[in-house]
Amino acid sequence: MKFSQLVKRVGGDGADAWDTHYRALAAKERGENVIILSVGDPDVATPAPVVERAVDALQAGDTHYTAIRGRGTLRERIARLHESRCGQRLAPEQVIVLCGAQNALLVSMLCLTQAGDEVLTFDPMYSTYPASLEASGATLVRVPLNRDDGFRLDLERLRSAITPRSRVLSFATPGNPTGSILSASELAAIGELARAHDLWIVADEVYAGLAPEGRVPSLAQQLPERVVTIGSLSKSHAMCGWRVGWMTGPRELIDHAENLVLCMLYGLPGFIQEAAITALDMADDAERRMRSYCERRAALMLEHLQGIPGIRPLPPQAGMFMLIDVRDSGLDGAAFAQGFFDRHGVSTIAGSAFGTQTRDCVRLSFAVEEPLIVEACTRLRRYCADLRVEARAPSRR
Repeated sequence: MKFSQLVKRVGGDGADAWDTHYRALAAKERGENVIILSVGDPDVATPAPVVERAVDALQAGDTHYTAIRGRGTLRERIARLHESRCGQRLAPEQVIVLCGAQNALLVSMLCLTQAGDEVLTFDPMYSTYPASLEASGATLVRVPLNRDDGFRLDLERLRSAITPRSRVLSFATPGNPTGSILSASELAAIGELARAHDLWIVADEVYAGLAPEGRVPSLAQQLPERVVTIGSLSKSHAMCGWRVGWMTGPRELIDHAENLVLCMLYGLPGFIQEAAITALDMADDAERRMRSYCERRAALMLEHLQGIPGIRPLPPQAGMFMLIDVRDSGLDGAAFAQGFFDRHGVSTIAGSAFGTQTRDCVRLSFAVEEPLIVEACTRLRRYCADLRVEARAPSRR
């Protein structure tokens, strides 16, 4: 049987990157002693008031269809959060509620691009970006960040990558997997290029609530006519499984997004939206809790990674992940990650899932219990020691 070109475009390396993670989940279900560091899903519970509000709404019968764009009260709360982070005042009509940030990214690309267009994004990038950005038939153009400078923007590389077919520049700040945050000066330079070349900017700010002070520099206020901002409650409120995300932007864009969502999603469940309103009402406290959570665990992981032979940790500015450079182990990231799971039961994600700049890296999540971080690093030390012994052993013919 034949299938569409779309499903072929959304397959590939990004989807394959999760194979080890799914193997680890299956092993855990079998009762095996595995540690899962392959996903950024915090081990803490969603705040109790959020859960209680969802239960109350369910018991009150809030199980019917809802407005496609999302309930007005929820969109007002999102607009308020956006203004506190970005300085841009939004009308509720400039917000659409979606099924997580992943859904928002796909919707934005389907609204803004088509076959023949080019979408610029920074390498490394989150593993689902290639599929999401090319789903419309657009071509992905990777712009390598400067790895030797902590994955900072290389402005000349970006400038030289722009062509008459360029339509969108999409990026995450803080980044995943790097945890790097674009500075105000870097964003100012990006803004100038966007104006000069009539580019849309799609800013994925899912991890913004985990950045210092709960915000990152933004272009939304300076370029309201061309900036799309994507957000979610998944990371900031420990609500990954609730699937609450949103997209903000010019009203005309949100009108188009609503038409698309009409045939894609048909609105988020009402009881979920009521819980999201409660979550946003307690955003400051929830985000402070998650920032503290991430800072403690990042420091603990970094402490226990120090001195392990064959690897070099690359500490993030924010987020839930830490890259390790494994070049000195003698393996690339994919072989290293596979061997680590096969031999020691710790799942990670190979850096090749995120682009060419991190092929010799592995991404570790520190969104797990602290004893598991220590144990995973202990296993990593044993694994790296074994690799060194094996590398020194004479080969047999």
